[in-house]
Amino acid sequence: MIREAGMFELLAAELRIAELEKELAEAREAASTDPLTGALNRRGFEQACQRELALARRSGLSFALAHLDIDDFKNLNDTLGHQVGDKALLHLVNLLRKSMRPSDVLCRFGGEEFVLMLPATSQEEAVKAISRFLRECSANFIPGTDRALTFSAGVVVQDLSESLEQAIQRADEATYAAKRSGKNRVVTG
Repeated sequence: MIREAGMFELLAAELRIAELEKELAEAREAASTDPLTGALNRRGFEQACQRELALARRSGLSFALAHLDIDDFKNLNDTLGHQVGDKALLHLVNLLRKSMRPSDVLCRFGGEEFVLMLPATSQEEAVKAISRFLRECSANFIPGTDRALTFSAGVVVQDLSESLEQAIQRADEATYAAKRSGKNRVVTG
């Protein structure tokens, strides 16, 4: 009888450990994921990029970063409301995910800004991919509306001697150059 009670306690403890491990995994995911879009947040993206940067330094393969900023997002929110703005963000993320390779990593960087990491990708290949995403995005209406989205994007290749922050800053500057030159375009930095 005592032995059976001990086995029951051991089984209960193992079940509780499994529950706690599951909760910990969910908490880790929540800490690195944007709750609205399901894309990585900055913390999760930085972790993914640090792993990719280490791999790139070992292998000599570069990776591209693309900074995307939805054009006229404030106007969209102001005229159609924040619910439509949220739908627009989800729409963009869904379109990107359909076109991304499994190795590509998407981050909601803030507000209507996203950063996409494209491993083992040259600047030319990244510009082609982001331009394709832009065409696809502008050809599809935001669900429940008669409006399509466009974005401006800056594309850079991570210099293995620079920090991730420096590379993202270069991509951000290229994005603003795209905005200044008329929006709805991809510029390299």
